[in-house]
Amino acid sequence: MNNLTQEFQKIFNRNEDPRTFFAPGRINLIGEHTDYNGGHVFPASISFGTYALGKRRKDTTFRFYSMNFPEAGVIECDLSNLRFNAQHDWANYPKGMINHLIETGHSITYGADILYYGDIPNGAGLSSSASIEMVTGVLLERLFQLHIDRINLIKLGQKVENDYIGVNSGIMDQFAIGMGEKNHAILLDCQTLDYDYAPIELEDHAILIINTNKQRTLAGSKYNERRQQCEQALADLQKELSIESLGALTNAQFEQHKQLIKNETNRKRAKHAVTENIRTLEALNKLQNGDLEGFGQLMNASHHSLQHDYEVTGKELDTIVEAAWEQEGVIGARMTGAGFGGCAIAIVQKDNLDDFKQNVNQTYKKVTGYDATFYTAAISDGAKEITKEVL
Repeated sequence: MNNLTQEFQKIFNRNEDPRTFFAPGRINLIGEHTDYNGGHVFPASISFGTYALGKRRKDTTFRFYSMNFPEAGVIECDLSNLRFNAQHDWANYPKGMINHLIETGHSITYGADILYYGDIPNGAGLSSSASIEMVTGVLLERLFQLHIDRINLIKLGQKVENDYIGVNSGIMDQFAIGMGEKNHAILLDCQTLDYDYAPIELEDHAILIINTNKQRTLAGSKYNERRQQCEQALADLQKELSIESLGALTNAQFEQHKQLIKNETNRKRAKHAVTENIRTLEALNKLQNGDLEGFGQLMNASHHSLQHDYEVTGKELDTIVEAAWEQEGVIGARMTGAGFGGCAIAIVQKDNLDDFKQNVNQTYKKVTGYDATFYTAAISDGAKEITKEVL
């Protein structure tokens, strides 16, 4: 914290101490490709994230600096021109938050100096963009005394992503980062935004994030293809069933009516959407009852379904997860995120962590020719101010 404060003072040539804010990254523990199928997701905010140090100015200039992109230098803009600017690169995320807060009627009449530092691993799919949006939102809320309902701030973050940046993402990332609670996961209905907290009492275990270090080149096109397949499966089912989404079905209802889905591939896609949503509901129940072993079994079943029914895993993720299942002290492991690369997660007994990393990486390197990267994540609070003494 002292280093960041000194860096702020040096970069912006200001003697006074800034206020300091933090927004975590997130992992999705279970519930993959369920959000757009009318189901639930089960994310948690993690100890990696984005720090933002800020101080108001007396004019209308905003100055942004990221310690992660020092080569970009200080990026400036004025309140009179908050339009997207490709040359401003990463700074468009905070600019978008300022712009959308003003557009929704919040009063920001002065500028600010803001320094950012993130320790989310690059390209790991842990949602660094939503982390920047939410840390900026909380900073602006406090610096300008805006009093914003947290759910509304989360919706604004998604709006920045969708309308300002132009990425058609759901609300899970901003929600997990904005509403995270230490040692808890969140069961979230992405349609209604109804949510429940589930305690995660790891005690002798740790959550490992394992980055395949494979570029997710196919993720975009295959993602759209999977969405279309699910939409067609739903349309087939709606000929006889009065449902609005695949997430509305129980396993029994799906089994009873699956023959309505004419295309066999679409039937498999729908099966994943239905069973994965049921797994998120069972996951809440398992964790509320302290059944970590049962939760691990749901993680394993989730990966099987993503591998065989949804077919979004690929060689790299399957190699890591299947190697993880073979190790001592592993409760469960699965891919997380859209698939075709990115990350897997595993719950591993702490005493076995070193052997786990060594053995899994050895297998992975033998198959792919390169290393995986391992991160131990604690489950943390959502976006908040962490200034030692709030002025």
